[in-house]
Amino acid sequence: MNDETQARHYLVIDLEATCDNRDAVPRREMEIIEIGAVLLDTASFEPIAEFQRFVRPVRHPVLTPFCRQLTSITQAEVDDAQGFVAVLDELREFMGDDQPLFCSWGNYDRGQFGLDADFHQVELPFNDEHLNIKQAFSDTLGTRKRFGMAKALDKLGLPLVGTHHRGIDDARNIARILPFAIGAWSVEEVRRAAQFGA
Repeated sequence: MNDETQARHYLVIDLEATCDNRDAVPRREMEIIEIGAVLLDTASFEPIAEFQRFVRPVRHPVLTPFCRQLTSITQAEVDDAQGFVAVLDELREFMGDDQPLFCSWGNYDRGQFGLDADFHQVELPFNDEHLNIKQAFSDTLGTRKRFGMAKALDKLGLPLVGTHHRGIDDARNIARILPFAIGAWSVEEVRRAAQFGA
């Protein structure tokens, strides 16, 4: 894919957002509460830098019990956080002038960024290019089946490191899957890199 070879870096992002299992937080009113990102070199797939910030929600400022349990994010962590616009500015600074390729597991993260940006009336720092690693993973396997991140790790024989449904930990795990998903590394190479902490 041209977008993957032209960018000098991959920016693997995973978001956590306000949510509920009883419709207390409608889908269109969900807000980002954590941004986790790992910047990778496109040639070596080495992590270059990481970005993690909590974000204070304003539409539904009190996290539901379901959200707190799912994400392990506490009310105090979001209460002490900056708002979306300020955190987005920090992410923009983290990305720098060299536009990295925005990557995520599925299209949810891209869509959630759009919802928050529309609500706060700000522009996102990304261009139009986006790599759906979930789709790429299935394409590489030659299957129409879609896998969750944890199932994809399992399929590669890799353990899930950290806490699932925490932005920064999920971003790190997705970054480990990326070389296989785009057909750059074999399963054995991915496992070897994980073994030596690459």
